[in-house]
Amino acid sequence: MGRRQNDSELGRCAILSLLFMGTISCCMVYVCLSVVFNRPSRIATVSSVSDVVEDGGQEESECCRGIEHLELWGDAVKWGSDFKVSSSEDCCMACKSMCGGEDGPCFCDSWVYCGDKEACGPRFGECWLKKQKDALDPDRRDSGDKVMWTSGLVFGKGKGIFGLKTEYGVIHIKLFPDCAPHSVSYILEMLQLRHFAGCQFYRAESRGNFWDSEGNHIEYAPFGPPFAVIQGTLEAIGSSFKEIPTEACPTIRRGSVAWVGSGPEFFISLANHNEWKKAYTVFGSILPEDMEIVELIAQLPTKPEVWSNINVSVLEKPVAFQFQRIKTGLGNLK
Repeated sequence: MGRRQNDSELGRCAILSLLFMGTISCCMVYVCLSVVFNRPSRIATVSSVSDVVEDGGQEESECCRGIEHLELWGDAVKWGSDFKVSSSEDCCMACKSMCGGEDGPCFCDSWVYCGDKEACGPRFGECWLKKQKDALDPDRRDSGDKVMWTSGLVFGKGKGIFGLKTEYGVIHIKLFPDCAPHSVSYILEMLQLRHFAGCQFYRAESRGNFWDSEGNHIEYAPFGPPFAVIQGTLEAIGSSFKEIPTEACPTIRRGSVAWVGSGPEFFISLANHNEWKKAYTVFGSILPEDMEIVELIAQLPTKPEVWSNINVSVLEKPVAFQFQRIKTGLGNLK
């Protein structure tokens, strides 16, 4: 025979119900964000979802990350034997502090930290601050599991910029090695290639009537489709690609360059996508003066397709691009 639930039992049921509803909500967000970029041949994944600041801004702390088991070489501007810190982040911040003004020229553009107490022994805590001859082709001394060092790059104003050369112009991208070091390392490897067959934009969707020219969402307008993005692949035919680990995932802004899942599929956003929250690794941003090229590509002829029940616009003719090294500082993007 059934019995009446007491107050504690009712409380437990209420909590379980709330947990169940929360799980379902998170799953729905995950699925919705995934299918926006999910081509039939690739499954895009979303790593995390966080809160968005109410005014549409970002509430991210400053990034200062590196790559473990990597030792960068280069001219020392501060010797680690005389300079020890408590973490790789502190070492990175010390390098950043040598950049003048508002993200101005940097006297230090790379750092190397020994953070494995057992492996480093008396060298534990050493922080070497260095200057590369070519920041887009850093001098790598050693890498692998046996390497006890953690290394990273810092790009000051006008530095760390590369181009995607298309028939419509060169799209300049400022890289974020302090927030997405593994992503930037892959891009720097791509810059060393001699051919880029297969690198292309294949999807293009304008801002429509949903976002204004500055990327702000228009009140009461839907969030797509169109989704205000151009999407492509950063993998050349014949090259090997290793999935990129999840790195910093700030709110997607107009000009953000981010991976779809773990790459090599990526997208450039034409709008501020607060509704996507913090779901994608952002590894760079378009120089503001080049957004007109992105807008032009977004207006090219497309054909409709359906990806995982989402209507998307695929370019009738994909736009191929090549990687281009930039030798001099450009623009005023941080």
